[in-house]
Amino acid sequence: MKNLNLDNKRRRRRKRKIQIIMAYVLVAIGLAWFFESQATTTIIFVRHAEESSLNEEESSLTTEGEIRSAELARQLVDADVIAGVDAIYSTSFQYSKQTALPISKALNIPIEIYDISDTELIIEDIIKQHKGKIILVVGHNNTLPLMIGNMGASKDVPKIEDNEYDNIYLVSIPWFGKTKTIRLRYGLPYSS
Repeated sequence: MKNLNLDNKRRRRRKRKIQIIMAYVLVAIGLAWFFESQATTTIIFVRHAEESSLNEEESSLTTEGEIRSAELARQLVDADVIAGVDAIYSTSFQYSKQTALPISKALNIPIEIYDISDTELIIEDIIKQHKGKIILVVGHNNTLPLMIGNMGASKDVPKIEDNEYDNIYLVSIPWFGKTKTIRLRYGLPYSS
């Protein structure tokens, strides 16, 4: 009888230990999922590279523009130590798509075309679809400041001049806290 009671106590203790371990595992998995789903989203904004001044819709990159787009790809291929850029967006203009093409090819990522007439909607869609990812957006000197401003980032993005192609804007959107904007330069420097 004593042995039977002792065995029952051991089984109950073992069962309780297993239940506690399972509860801890479930809590750990839940917390890991929560923090992963709340990761920081980074959007990299660049203006298209130098374009020839033919018909704007069909204009393509100049030799300088091709060099700049190759430099952009070199800079961004390893942007994230683990995976790099996760998505690429461009306007429908030929020179914008050509600016994104070298990195698209290097990372084997398709270029998503967006409509420049609704910059607010495209930013909402990008953030919703790519939470916690790194996204490249190729735009224009008149749309990029609007897009960055619509994200809750700096409303005071300096005007991008017509002959200014060397800006990279990094907008970091944390799951908690303030959205931050950093401006860097790449390729041949802009001279006013």
